[in-house]
Amino acid sequence: MKFYLAIIAILLAFKSYATPRTIHVFVALCDNEFQGIVPVPGKLGNGKDTRSNLYWGAAYGVKSFLKYKTTDWKLVRKIETTDHNILERILFKHVSKDLYLLADAYDGEKIKNCTVDFLKASNTQNKIEIKEEGFILNFGGSSNLIAYIGHDGLMDFDVNIDYIEANNNSIDVIILACYSREYFTPQIKKTKANPILWTTHLMAPEAYTLKKVIDGWINNESGKQIEERAAQVYHKYQKCGINGARNLFTTGYKTN
Repeated sequence: MKFYLAIIAILLAFKSYATPRTIHVFVALCDNEFQGIVPVPGKLGNGKDTRSNLYWGAAYGVKSFLKYKTTDWKLVRKIETTDHNILERILFKHVSKDLYLLADAYDGEKIKNCTVDFLKASNTQNKIEIKEEGFILNFGGSSNLIAYIGHDGLMDFDVNIDYIEANNNSIDVIILACYSREYFTPQIKKTKANPILWTTHLMAPEAYTLKKVIDGWINNESGKQIEERAAQVYHKYQKCGINGARNLFTTGYKTN
């Protein structure tokens, strides 16, 4: 009996010190002036204002949606950063899973920086460590899941990134931007990351889709199951028709 109790104690101790899984979300704030988008109302499209930006502080922005419209995530704290391209960095913790989410709001004018940072992290570069509750949380290129939210800047500019060999790269990526599979495929193939969800047409990259996709990822669902999650919630909010929503989202690479 003492032997089994000792084993249980060891397992519990190991569990308590196990490193939590992490998600890093890169958000390029919507910007009427510096991005090639159809203009939105001024406050929503001010890429330097986190309070009301369409992809951050508005009702369906990443910060507001996770903070106020879901019970699964708890805002832990705002984190200071020396990266001047990032206007706000915030940390969330899942209420029932050993899982943390770091979200970065990039100045909309700096969308290229945001895109490059996302791609480098997808390639296991730019690793970030954050101390929280006695743990070292691993983000950036050490994250388990990485997401990009915003305008598809690769429609407007090219990137020149020195990718490293990452043959054992196990990072999953989500890219919620217009035509993201078409424009991001060459870069994501170079990163060696695993695209669990991206898009085939125009879309509104709002946080309800992100949240549902993360739910599927947490449950270890297949790419096809995650596709369906995305389609269902997108149709719910956008009223676009379920078939249209299903045609919008896809997993993995295009097959001929």
